[in-house]
Amino acid sequence: MNDPKEILKAAHQEGELSDAAMAALSIPDLGAQIQAGLGVHPDDVPASEVVLVTMLIDDSGSIRFASNAQAVRDGHNLVLDALAASKSNAGVLVHTRYLNGTVLYPYCPLSGAARMDSRNYDPQLGTPLYDQSVVLLGTVLAKAKEFALAGVPARTVTLIITDGADEGSQRSRGLDVAALVRDMLRAERHIVAALGVDDGSTDFRAVFRDMGIEDRWILTPGNNAPDIRRAFAVFSRSASAASSGAGRFSNISVGGFAAP
Repeated sequence: MNDPKEILKAAHQEGELSDAAMAALSIPDLGAQIQAGLGVHPDDVPASEVVLVTMLIDDSGSIRFASNAQAVRDGHNLVLDALAASKSNAGVLVHTRYLNGTVLYPYCPLSGAARMDSRNYDPQLGTPLYDQSVVLLGTVLAKAKEFALAGVPARTVTLIITDGADEGSQRSRGLDVAALVRDMLRAERHIVAALGVDDGSTDFRAVFRDMGIEDRWILTPGNNAPDIRRAFAVFSRSASAASSGAGRFSNISVGGFAAP
């Protein structure tokens, strides 16, 4: 089964997705958007369990105007490097999508992940935070379920990065994102984190809470390169630790960014 809508339907029928979550995922072209991120087939992953590390990265013009594009590139690449250095990296798959819908790479082993550079990341668009968060979380859920249907347990670690509140979402609201996050947290196999780069006016903790993300998984770095890099480093440590086994994942999930 590799039709995203059928995969999500199976999750709903088995009680893993609520009616509210399925309603949030009832978007006409969602299947095609999710398909673009699914990447490697479970049969081609020689692992008894996997960890899906997924990033949704803001590519709005304000990133460039604040001269933070290189810091975001560096932060993404730092996460890849930290995961690659982990002893349990064989079962880690990564996927990065930009906030305006571009897929940098679909789910793949770390060796296949593209590093961000000035050629593939030139932030100059808008901030459809809710629309694309639904797409990304739908992709995470579909990929995890695809592995489960193949008999391979999957845990997930997801990071949403933005330097502004939602602007431009056409179909989804914060409560739609929250419906998905709520089901994910209930399953105890998912971590959903967020990084809100201070723009001087947005209460990112309030924005992310409305999206269902728990306080312990929210970072609010200052609008400067050193703070942004440090925030990515914090996430990279959590993602690496969470990939080192089910017991460690559970501890990290409960402890949030402050977990040792």
